[in-house]
Amino acid sequence: MAMPRPTAAQFAYGSCTVIFSTLAMLLLSQTSSGPGIALIAVAGLALGLLVALTVPLPGTRAATAVPAHRLTADRERVQVSAAARVSAGSGEATRGRAA
Repeated sequence: MAMPRPTAAQFAYGSCTVIFSTLAMLLLSQTSSGPGIALIAVAGLALGLLVALTVPLPGTRAATAVPAHRLTADRERVQVSAAARVSAGSGEATRGRAA
């Protein structure tokens, strides 16, 4: 199974994260040694990868938790609405026959 290609948003967010986080870490740490710079570069790449993978994909939404009382209230509203339609429909039919 092939891996999906990254979207433009994932690529942009990941690239910006790598550049800016690496630059910030280099400036804040003021390191000038080779191993220190390499460690910061690897940390920036890891952070950019993490950001790119957590960008939501198009067409997918995060599942939102709905409280149980909301589900029950919605279900009751639908049942009452359906019952009202049935009773209204049967009333019209009897009136039509009587006329």
